Amino acid sequence: MNHLTQAPSSPLSESNVLLEELRNILDRKALTPHFQPIVDLRIGELYGFEGLIRGPVDSVLHAPMNLLGTAREGGMLPELERSCIEAILGTWAKAPQHHRIFINLSPSALLDAKGRAARGAHLAEQLGLLPENVVIELTESQPTFNYAPLLEAAEYLRSLGFTIALDDLGEGFSSLRLWSELRPEFIKVDKHFVQGVGSDPLKLHFLRSIHELAVRTGARVIAEGIETDGDLAVIQELGIDFGQGFLLGRPAPQPLFRPAPTLIHRLRPSQDQSVSRSHASTSRATAERLLVPTLPIGPETNNLEVLSRFIRQPGLQSLPVVKEGLPIGLLNRYTFTDMMSRPYAQDLYGKRSCVQFMEQDFLVVDQSITIHALSERVVESDPRHILHGFIITRGGRYIGMGSGHDLMREITQMQLSAARYANPLTQLPGNVPIHEHLDARLDSQEPFAVCYWDLDHFKPYNDVYGYRRGDELIQWTGRLLQEGFGDPDEFVGHVGGDDFISIHPEAGWEPKVCGLLNRFDVERKGLFNAEDLERGGYESENRRGELEFHPLVSLSVGVVLVWPGVYSNIHDVAAAASAAKKMAKRQPGCSYFQERRYPQGKLA
Repeated sequence: MNHLTQAPSSPLSESNVLLEELRNILDRKALTPHFQPIVDLRIGELYGFEGLIRGPVDSVLHAPMNLLGTAREGGMLPELERSCIEAILGTWAKAPQHHRIFINLSPSALLDAKGRAARGAHLAEQLGLLPENVVIELTESQPTFNYAPLLEAAEYLRSLGFTIALDDLGEGFSSLRLWSELRPEFIKVDKHFVQGVGSDPLKLHFLRSIHELAVRTGARVIAEGIETDGDLAVIQELGIDFGQGFLLGRPAPQPLFRPAPTLIHRLRPSQDQSVSRSHASTSRATAERLLVPTLPIGPETNNLEVLSRFIRQPGLQSLPVVKEGLPIGLLNRYTFTDMMSRPYAQDLYGKRSCVQFMEQDFLVVDQSITIHALSERVVESDPRHILHGFIITRGGRYIGMGSGHDLMREITQMQLSAARYANPLTQLPGNVPIHEHLDARLDSQEPFAVCYWDLDHFKPYNDVYGYRRGDELIQWTGRLLQEGFGDPDEFVGHVGGDDFISIHPEAGWEPKVCGLLNRFDVERKGLFNAEDLERGGYESENRRGELEFHPLVSLSVGVVLVWPGVYSNIHDVAAAASAAKKMAKRQPGCSYFQERRYPQGKLA
């Protein structure tokens, strides 16, 4: 490439030289893939990798921007993208397939999706890859004005099993319009809004708004460009699901599946740290969240010293009295100061032990008690505990105080979070509570069953009977699941669309599941008119515009038993449940399939 830096030449000749160099690179298959990790910030584990590309190291086209710019200028972008995908997936196929791979595609290439996606699906099949594990990142490098073909192409990709991500939100020409039209499963936020977010209130406001909008539209956010611990802490505090950037892992020629111990430490705070997450579920939040470290006093402390402490700390509502680590009493500010403000009180009682005025009927709770259980105890106990607060212990020994005000604020926040993350159609818990409930179940190290429910032939029903009847069918299914699985140790969530999740104890799930399938089979008759019931189905147009007969809507469920140590994280559980659901859907009518296999190297 020395001739590129020698004697001056016209822009046209330099362009031709670059195009020749690009043609040579493509013919020699000299592109090198790199893989940058995408990390699940909620559980501190790898979620997937973005496949990146590099030209030869001795070429001007080594840099991705030069590669793309030259290909775009010479009309070779579709060919370059095909070569990039082949190189990335070819290397990826040789790695253990437990994560998702994100690959980039331009709108112009997406518009030719039927031909390209068919070839891509064939390539994935040849390489032994599941399309469900491949995410298409739509890169917006050019203005987009005609959205209808893009939407059709994206739906075609989804029909093959791929999922869609919108890359670099905030950098392109019409990102919000694309978001609205394509409804991607993932939103990747441009690094401009991530870097320095901890010190820039405007960036923080934008990022929070993007995250809240994503939750409402069912998308998951990936924050790009995380390079400092400060930015990572803010991203985690906002509750953003995934992160990517040099702090979490640099691009490498081979995917690195083991995070560095320092990264794991960053992502998983120790148990002694109180980490506040705005959407924490009630199943995981405990009294430790309310802990306020408060220096206690001993029974030998006199009343003048206590009075001085209250005067120096005007925000201190109550003082715990602790002897050898064990709480023995509580001094409330207002009761105590009222007593000590009476005539001659300081002269009479000032030098005496504070035990004289301490309350011995006080509320003590262990740090592990859930917020929900704690609120019930406070409501059932003396009303003054809301004003005076309560003592928090670990193994019976004092560790701090909690206030009724903080408890009410936490309960209110949980109620708001539950409403925010509920599915708007069924009001059932959405993806965030589902993930957190699965996390809590895995953390408990107790076996449980996961059921992944799906309506069969729902789209034809929606086409024939209309979207309103389709919505009513989804709502009715949600009510059936709620009524069938209403025990306190069961959980029902709405993944989205016509997909639901239910979680059960390891024992007793099977008769309940079979009973619900039978009930659906009987009561679904009210969903159809007499003619369709008699025929056992109805006709609707397929993607080619041809009439096709479809059976009546039925309900399928895939079941996975989760034993301690068998599945590493919620992504493994979700993948197994999804595979079981697909097996169930292969059977006619209402049916279930139980996954009895386990990940390689794992034993039940």
